[in-house]
Amino acid sequence: MTASRLQRFFPFLAVLGSVTALGLGTSWAKQVLFPAVGAQGTTAVRVGLSAVLMLLLWRPWRWRLSRADAKAVALYGAALGAMNLMFYMSIQTLPFGLAVAIEFAGPLAVAIWSSRRAVDFVWVALAMVGLGLLLPLGLSGSTLDPVGVMYSVGAAVFWALYIIYGKRAGHLHAGQSVSLGLLVAAMVVVPVGVAHAGAALLSPSVLLVGLGVAAISSAIPISLEMMALKRLPKEAFGIMISMEPAVAALLALPLLGEQLSAIQWLAIGCIVAASMGSAMTAGRSKAAHLARSEPVTVSG
Repeated sequence: MTASRLQRFFPFLAVLGSVTALGLGTSWAKQVLFPAVGAQGTTAVRVGLSAVLMLLLWRPWRWRLSRADAKAVALYGAALGAMNLMFYMSIQTLPFGLAVAIEFAGPLAVAIWSSRRAVDFVWVALAMVGLGLLLPLGLSGSTLDPVGVMYSVGAAVFWALYIIYGKRAGHLHAGQSVSLGLLVAAMVVVPVGVAHAGAALLSPSVLLVGLGVAAISSAIPISLEMMALKRLPKEAFGIMISMEPAVAALLALPLLGEQLSAIQWLAIGCIVAASMGSAMTAGRSKAAHLARSEPVTVSG
């Protein structure tokens, strides 16, 4: 693969690596940490140790930070922390893949709102069909836990804010924005985890597993996502991340033994298809805009 081709495909590879690592780390956390410290404690360990790892790795104090950039990073970090907490609360009672599918309403909303073209109503309708098949009062007569669904919807809101604020901080060095963002996220979620799990968070086994989960499901994915955000508009990033519901469901099958019904797989397919369709039409729209705005050059 040539250097130019690798550069072109890097955002896609970065997002694919991000969602795969996130799925592996989250599955491990649900299987091992949830029984020991609960969803709140797991979030605290994961985000807190991720912050420590990234601060040691990147040493963000080496770069100057303006007041405006500090505000953007603080908002990005707060959204990141709340998103993690809401999502981990949701997968206490929801299958991993379905929780991600519902949560994905956040980035899809960012993508649609950013373009607002007529064809996007088709993708909105398709995504709504998918969500309708999943929700407790949906077309399938699903019995998904309503509290878990509400947590997943909350995670969707904070995921959308994470994308928006992450893009605002995207001009900063990825290591600086990620490490400082995780520090803020830890300030949001660690007090919640301590209140819930207390001294159990300091158990050597919890800390050891938490360190692995932190590296796999936070430090690596967030770093890859920030690298992709620096190369993509926020609507394109929101679309490319649409792989996550399908990847999460596929990983949960062997790792967690979470079997989904045909209707639930159809729902995930609708949501992924909506985002992929939006990606293709957004790409054509962008190419057409560039063609109209590009100055004509004549050689010879």
